[in-house]
Amino acid sequence: MSNDALLTSPLHERHVALGAKMADFGGWLMPIEYPGGGVVAEHQAVRERVGMFDVSHLGKARVSGPGAAAYVNDCLTNDLGRIHPGKAQYTLCCNASGGVVDDLIAYARSPEDVFLIPNAANTATVVELLQASAPEDVTVENLHGSYGVIAVQGTLSDEVLATIGLPTGHEYMSFVESEWEGLPVIVCRTGYTGERGYELVPMWDNAAALWDTLAVAIAARGGRICGLGARDTLRTEMGYPLHGNDLSLEITPVMAGSGWAVGWDKPTFWGKEALVAQRAAKTSRLSRGLLVTGRGIPRPGCPVLDADGALVGEVTSGTFSPTRKQGIALALLDRSVAIGDAVSIDVRGRLVEAEAMRPPFVEVSTKEN
Repeated sequence: MSNDALLTSPLHERHVALGAKMADFGGWLMPIEYPGGGVVAEHQAVRERVGMFDVSHLGKARVSGPGAAAYVNDCLTNDLGRIHPGKAQYTLCCNASGGVVDDLIAYARSPEDVFLIPNAANTATVVELLQASAPEDVTVENLHGSYGVIAVQGTLSDEVLATIGLPTGHEYMSFVESEWEGLPVIVCRTGYTGERGYELVPMWDNAAALWDTLAVAIAARGGRICGLGARDTLRTEMGYPLHGNDLSLEITPVMAGSGWAVGWDKPTFWGKEALVAQRAAKTSRLSRGLLVTGRGIPRPGCPVLDADGALVGEVTSGTFSPTRKQGIALALLDRSVAIGDAVSIDVRGRLVEAEAMRPPFVEVSTKEN
């Protein structure tokens, strides 16, 4: 797809002015990295101080009306009954065979109002599926172009938000409907980096002014504006799945190790019968982490071999870890591969030694108070 055909975020002109390297993300032209350091410097800024990402390409949708939350709960995998208004929840939208249409965040506003953040490329599909079976008095709206999303991630994220008058300190996976300069903004204690942080959801037309103010506060603390390249290395270090790589219509929650986001005891959700059967069968490949012990950087699609040279899996996400300074990967592996086993990754015809492990590859600080 040509750049002219891609959608752009409300912050697009900011990225262009900064000289960002741009690329297609789910039909949106988004920044990969910025001059003056690139992916590694941006990654380290988040791990050590604070970074800010434009993730406005992420979808936004709203399900509202009598019984809206109950309806969403009957469709998506996780159990909305586990949380109360003001909390957010990671969940999955599956098809009848258990394949993952999308993974998304559900914001529980009230029993009559649920706000959803799907992935960019899958928003229209998720909305259409929810619309197709919605009760007559439940409305499902695609609000993709109505809101921006700005992620502020890192140890100093609270300081940055407090400086500009936004609320901080609420529990992990909770949100506050707040205001900035008299303008509405949702402040959610979420993120996909493994660091303490927040995702801000302003109205589309207000996103640029909020971004500019945050940029000043972040620069004053030695932080950086970050592209989606660093977001990918950060999430891989945590072992967080990327839809299309580690979750897909072929890679189910059972295979991806995302069963914790499934309300197995719920009466119904899309794909339940297939997922329950797959879980009981215990025959599918499973997602594992691979820590490279040799020299090389694994990439998606690289074959994984056991000590005898037999094919036992395939890399789904692979990158260089700026924190560990070595290659890391997520891979779908045969159940014969145990944690701690030595394997080889075929990287362009060269075998690279690695060890199977459970992610994350770095220390976790997401949930720290």
